[in-house]
Amino acid sequence: MSRSPLSLSLISLALAGGLTACAQQPAQPPSQSTSLSDELVMATVWMQSSGEYAALSHQAFNLARMNLDRALSAPGNNQQRPPAIIVDVDETVLDNAAYEAWLIANDENYASDSWHQWVEKASAVPMPGAKAFLDYAASRGVEVFYVTNRRENESDATLRNLRQVGFPDADSEHFLPRTDASDKTPRRQRVAQSHWVVLLMGDNLGDFSAGFDRETAAARRAAVNAQADAFGSRYIVLPNPAYGAWEEAIYGGDWSLSDEEKSRARRNHLEVWGGPTTQ
Repeated sequence: MSRSPLSLSLISLALAGGLTACAQQPAQPPSQSTSLSDELVMATVWMQSSGEYAALSHQAFNLARMNLDRALSAPGNNQQRPPAIIVDVDETVLDNAAYEAWLIANDENYASDSWHQWVEKASAVPMPGAKAFLDYAASRGVEVFYVTNRRENESDATLRNLRQVGFPDADSEHFLPRTDASDKTPRRQRVAQSHWVVLLMGDNLGDFSAGFDRETAAARRAAVNAQADAFGSRYIVLPNPAYGAWEEAIYGGDWSLSDEEKSRARRNHLEVWGGPTTQ
């Protein structure tokens, strides 16, 4: 997926989605020394060190393989067009957590210049399970299309990275970067005109449909719940607690907020337990 500035900590993400019987509480103001890179620590250390993160990635690719087999073997499947899968790149098949760790170590926020330099290094490693799955898809005659919001001027470096880790179909025909708008719909449609798209994989809802691109976090959740059956079948989601369109929704779509305002907006989205009762 494309990178938007800054990130929410894993703890904030878990609290926002996991607590029950909770009530919205006024946010505590962040300290005067608000550092958004510090708030990225828990998400990044989880991505880089936890077995759970690796397990979720393997689980996603194992599920993708089962669904691919089921679709290819189903009677009456679409044999008039060659089968294909569409995958996002960042935090879907390539792991960029080392860049996130650099932001933390240097007390930096995301910036297009530093990101571009990271991309040019072409040193991102495969997500756990990604290479085995993509190789398997290729062995079954399924083409892999990489639909990414990395910029067009990052195509050469990204393709070099994809080739270095041994991914199939790492060529200009199968690589569709962002050229103007971030909406991936036209690029997905281009693939669908010539191929039977069996499934899509990504870490951001926009990797599946622009219909999920809503202005608020609540609206995005409602859109997901309305299409619950698609997830785990046609849509396979990879975990990414570090960044994404979900963060933009927390800011009301306004990336120009100050660090302090962003930190406060994050806290305001926590649904906080009222606390233990006193006797």
